Amino acid sequence: MLRALELRKDFGGLTVLHPTSLDLRPGEVHALMGENGAGKSTLMKVLAGLYRPDAGHIEWRGRRADFGSPHDALVAGIAMIHQELMPIPDLTVAENITLGDEPCGRFGRIDRGAQLARAKELLGELEADMDPARLMRTLTVAQTQVVEIAKALGRKADVVLMDEPTAALSDHEVAALFRAIGRLKARGVAVAYTTHKMDEVFRLADRISVLRDGRLVGTAPASELNPSRLIAMMVGRELADVFPVRATPSAEVLLEVTGLTREPAYRDVSFQVKRGEVVALAGLMGAGRTEVVSALYGLQPATSGTIRLKGRPLRVSTPQDAIAAGIGMVNEDRKGLGLIPALGVGQNITLAALRRFANGPMVDPATEAAAVTAGMKDFAIKASGPGQPITQLSGGNQQKALLARCLLTDPELIILDEPTRGIDIGAKAEIYALIQQLARSGKAVLLVSSELPEVLSLAHRIVVLRRGTVAATLDAATTDQETVLRHAMPS
Repeated sequence: MLRALELRKDFGGLTVLHPTSLDLRPGEVHALMGENGAGKSTLMKVLAGLYRPDAGHIEWRGRRADFGSPHDALVAGIAMIHQELMPIPDLTVAENITLGDEPCGRFGRIDRGAQLARAKELLGELEADMDPARLMRTLTVAQTQVVEIAKALGRKADVVLMDEPTAALSDHEVAALFRAIGRLKARGVAVAYTTHKMDEVFRLADRISVLRDGRLVGTAPASELNPSRLIAMMVGRELADVFPVRATPSAEVLLEVTGLTREPAYRDVSFQVKRGEVVALAGLMGAGRTEVVSALYGLQPATSGTIRLKGRPLRVSTPQDAIAAGIGMVNEDRKGLGLIPALGVGQNITLAALRRFANGPMVDPATEAAAVTAGMKDFAIKASGPGQPITQLSGGNQQKALLARCLLTDPELIILDEPTRGIDIGAKAEIYALIQQLARSGKAVLLVSSELPEVLSLAHRIVVLRRGTVAATLDAATTDQETVLRHAMPS
């Protein structure tokens, strides 16, 4: 149906996608796997008309095709779900979903009733309970991801390119998406799918193509591969222990939260985190996980309840209050709330701790540069230098820069909200090791993650939220995914 024939793409004289050939077949899910920077997204963007190839060509339905724009590809029947979310925040959910394909009524005007009905139908396919009349700016990252998926499904395309579509979704939302993909396959739609989640690949893919350093390593039926072999193909080596051994927590309670409430997001939330302990907040989209940790960091303060740090009551109204108290946070929205795109790697790392480098009213460049050099070395951040724009780094290296920024303030409690979202298996393994290293050093870690294998393997205890309240507190060593989901699902 859709073939890439020796496609090559260069940026600034650097070849990021070497000549690559593959085909997408009707009714098949073809997974594209590889680490960040392997060329997966670049290949998809060429197929979707966002980039023009520097060599090679695309064949569509047996004929050579030249997509000069995403519109050309969409008209031909090729839709794409992008890894980087691109909503229009001041439009509604329904307006975003039908953008460019609005139903028309009399005199060429948009039929608002039909628009809302269409959006509701597509959200229903994803089993998403969301008001289509809501403004996009009021949605969480996970809800925005669902809207982007619904938009692509609504195009009735013959080929759907999915670039990390589940990066922000919980297991429940992923299951709903997989059911929708099953319906696409039954209609004869070809699906190209990239993900960093191993379990998804083997649940979903019919064939798997692996790229490494911009080159196609190979293509094989999913039934002929296993996770160990696939990882070796992706990274060029074996990764024996993705999840490190858990640290042993102390008996000292560092953080104690009692009755934390901010209606309607969450109410009466209580839990503790000890020194050296990793506590995970689990739950479905909209359960209140991000809202709770945002309150602890002063981004969205709670309206009632108490927070105690080292036994003393703490009032957190702003992130500055949290940092001063010894709380650090890496936000789930790396692009929107974490990175400063206009700054280089070094300035992004030191942004939260500039007072440490101040010499009077001015920042001492030498002291700051020394801290950046140490941070980039400690976190193995791959960049040409501190001045390289942060946006040019891979997702994993961007995330490590944000972790370096967080730890530069020397926090005792570290909040990690979806710390491995959209990064490859190699970078995940490095971050998993760092989390346990922090716990061993006596730090307390509060983890929010939508990946249950990650939660079960990293955390000591799991606090399950359901509709804004604590449904259960579980010992991670003696529980399983089914138990966590059972508590997370609405009764």
